[in-house]
Amino acid sequence: MSLKQIKITLNDSGVIVEPGALYFHKGAITCDANIGGVGGLAKKMIKKKLTNETAFNPLYRGTGEVFLEPSFSHFLIVSLDNGSIIVDKGIFYCSESSLEVGVAAQKNLAAGLLGGEGWFQTKISGTGTCILESPVPLGEILKYNLNNEKLQVDGNFALLRSDSVRFSIESSGKGIAGRLTSGEGLLQTFEGTGTVWLAPTQPVYNSISTGSVSSLAAAPYSRHNPA
Repeated sequence: MSLKQIKITLNDSGVIVEPGALYFHKGAITCDANIGGVGGLAKKMIKKKLTNETAFNPLYRGTGEVFLEPSFSHFLIVSLDNGSIIVDKGIFYCSESSLEVGVAAQKNLAAGLLGGEGWFQTKISGTGTCILESPVPLGEILKYNLNNEKLQVDGNFALLRSDSVRFSIESSGKGIAGRLTSGEGLLQTFEGTGTVWLAPTQPVYNSISTGSVSSLAAAPYSRHNPA
């Protein structure tokens, strides 16, 4: 593990950060509460209620340098060009002020109830750069560019997807026999054209963080198999 620190250089521009993330800044920089009037206040309160993101993200404007808190976390730098991505709840860290951070609702009942992501996720739209806090190192992330294709995963480890990619839940096999023999169950399904980022090693880090290191000694699928 190594400490990391985000440094942001502003040139008559702005950056939105998570509350408490600021370490220090240098130059002609001011801080705005970034409420956005009565309408903006309502939208931010709704976003806080529906996702794990905070309601009010400080906006730093001006010319100079902004340093965020040192951390052992892993960070992903994502650039958007008039596009939209939907990211896992709670991983937004900071972004250029040109981007809008909002809410995306699941588009079908099964995805909301059984998808493992909840009914709402964080949606980032516009043109600019954002930084996400990743549960795994960048080198362990698989980035797939789908071209009218389908991607199915058994687990809740998708970090982000293009807004153009449809998300749903499907059974791993057709009929009762297929479900019984596959050994899986319901699969997160991504379809269409766009990008999907997966963190397949995330469950291992979750086990470590909860102190279940001994459970990593054997592969889950074979742990209780007879010799």
